[in-house]
Amino acid sequence: MTKIIHFMKMHGVGNDYIFVDTDLYPIADPQTVSIVWSRPHMGVGSDGLVLIGRSTVPEADFTMRIFNADGSEGLMCGNASRCIGKYVYEKGLTDKTTIRLLTASGIKILQLSVNADGIVETVTVDMLAPNLDDKSLFQPEGEPLPDGVFVSMGNPHYIIFVNDINDIDVARDGSLLERHPRFPQRCNIEFAQIRPDGIRMRVWERGSGITMACGTGACATAVAAALTGRCCRQSRVIMDGGTLDIEWREDDNHVYLTGPATLVYEGDIPLP
Repeated sequence: MTKIIHFMKMHGVGNDYIFVDTDLYPIADPQTVSIVWSRPHMGVGSDGLVLIGRSTVPEADFTMRIFNADGSEGLMCGNASRCIGKYVYEKGLTDKTTIRLLTASGIKILQLSVNADGIVETVTVDMLAPNLDDKSLFQPEGEPLPDGVFVSMGNPHYIIFVNDINDIDVARDGSLLERHPRFPQRCNIEFAQIRPDGIRMRVWERGSGITMACGTGACATAVAAALTGRCCRQSRVIMDGGTLDIEWREDDNHVYLTGPATLVYEGDIPLP
């Protein structure tokens, strides 16, 4: 008998995922499920699959596992984590507005902004400190790369600043750079342009391709812009799907990501 899974499709500024509560609907082979369900036209269509669980350690409230559209497992996603905050609060799984989320890159603190009707309007995620020197993710010497800045936000990003983002072939350049030999675990590639209204950024996500937004990528881009003197420690990152507010605080060196989370729809689907 085919097992039916209840899911919610949610997005953070266009970065869309399929969310499943694994306490109710365990999934034994999430890699295959993510590939099948993420397909446009033939599946739900998404950037990947996110599994929500209850934490078994006292330091965290919930857990997140994230699988890209190609089935590879990701380490962290700022947009997906904001959606989890909205999910667990509005589904009544918690009444906390400060949530500790255990991810593959550590525990992230979610601060929910809830309106009078009990709707989560925005979520701020403490993304912890950026890592600029993770040799497991970036080899500083080797085959030449275009000028850019490497920043790890729990997952690897390489940010290239350009004069006009409309001149960039994100699909061509991003797909080539993702698998560059100096990125041992592949890499997310961001192209960014400094504008008066903020940092305009487009992204090629490792394992998913072009996406409308990337939360960790927005954080990495903001850090790279501050490091190179292109902007201050507070910035707006404008992506295809919307805008995120980023603050890289001096007091704790942490990066804070603020933005909305949106429910698209929920439904039932058979396991492949």
